[in-house]
Amino acid sequence: MDTLTATKLDYQSGFGNEFAIEALPGALPEGRNSPQRAPYGLYAELISGTAFTQPRAENLRTWVYRLQPSAKQGAFRRIDNGLLRTPPFDEGVISPQQMRWDPTPIPEDDTDLIDGLRTLGGNGDASGQAGIGIHFYVANASMSDRYFYNADGEMLFVPQQGRLRLATEMGVVEAAPNEIAVVPRGVKFSADLPDGPSRGYICENFGAALRLPDLGPIGSNGLANPRDFLTPVASFEDREGDFELIAKFGGNLWAAPIGHSPLDVVAWHGNHAPYKYDLANFMAIGTISFDHPDPSIFTVLTSPSGPAGLANVDFVIFPPRWLVGEDTFRPPWYHRNIMSEFMGLLHGQYDAKEEGFLPGGASLHNMMSAHGPDADAFEKASAADLKPAKLDDTMAFMFETRYPIRLTDWAANSPQIQAGYQDCWADLKKNFNRKK
Repeated sequence: MDTLTATKLDYQSGFGNEFAIEALPGALPEGRNSPQRAPYGLYAELISGTAFTQPRAENLRTWVYRLQPSAKQGAFRRIDNGLLRTPPFDEGVISPQQMRWDPTPIPEDDTDLIDGLRTLGGNGDASGQAGIGIHFYVANASMSDRYFYNADGEMLFVPQQGRLRLATEMGVVEAAPNEIAVVPRGVKFSADLPDGPSRGYICENFGAALRLPDLGPIGSNGLANPRDFLTPVASFEDREGDFELIAKFGGNLWAAPIGHSPLDVVAWHGNHAPYKYDLANFMAIGTISFDHPDPSIFTVLTSPSGPAGLANVDFVIFPPRWLVGEDTFRPPWYHRNIMSEFMGLLHGQYDAKEEGFLPGGASLHNMMSAHGPDADAFEKASAADLKPAKLDDTMAFMFETRYPIRLTDWAANSPQIQAGYQDCWADLKKNFNRKK
């Protein structure tokens, strides 16, 4: 590995592990976290993702050994937020109306990841460490001499078009469509676009850090396996120049000049680190008899909140899978849910909405807003030959949250919003027959 530039890909396996990795031999101090003099003349620094006194099983922290301390930077100044918003916000609408959007176009002007953020909506309070922000990113340029960190929450990236390469303090994470990447709260990174114009979704999580859900009666295997999550090995940038450090803090963007790359960590150990996951590795579980299980069986990651099982946010996917239920309406049933559901489509078709729900698009069904298959999907599924069938070439996902989602002005008035979305249920027929 070239240890002088954070551009090479190499990973270590496992979710939530206590990793210890060095880009130069002997860069990790032995036996002490902050020795009087760290190896290679490095500076020791602690990044805490939780309060110091939180239980060991939930505690997140990483010791880094870097060329220069993070405190060495210029003064911050407020910069324009563009279309980025953070809850609580007063603009926009909170509505029970079912809504759906076409894909957001990629700008023609040079636009990097940060300038390409467009907030669809959110809930909770970032300063109160509850709720989420939901964003699209649309970009066609890599971040050039710019670095970013988010003090408000961790960021779950779901690419839909083009790879997203995140050079972080702990190493490089690259996520392609059908993969996800997570950057923890406060970790600095720069984003490159190896494939050019790129688009995707972001869940900004203000609550408890994302983790694997408990499996309960499923047992010890199934869903997402810890070993399939990949955390980068150490690599570092030894660069000096006129750079910009952007921080998201208190819902606003701030910028400070910095004379060196902040991605200068030569060695680190801990569990507060970025990671990636290939959605193709998800072990889907479903009925092998009859009826349609709850979508919670497709949960990849969860941010718990309050009562057990009530999530600040769940990240749920609908991957390729076999459908074998007998005497069963196989698409998702009609339902109203105490949880609010934001959905996106990465590729293919979603089985409950075969028309109108496009890759790169989105839908929102706020809490207790009725939804389900459109008229065509209902008729097709009601008359289907119920032999085992493979649902293939599809990947939809959902950010499911306990709080209602408020739209921003941009999302509520977007030219991509499908004004007649609710009409997809208008042709559902009354099939009631007293003789049956």
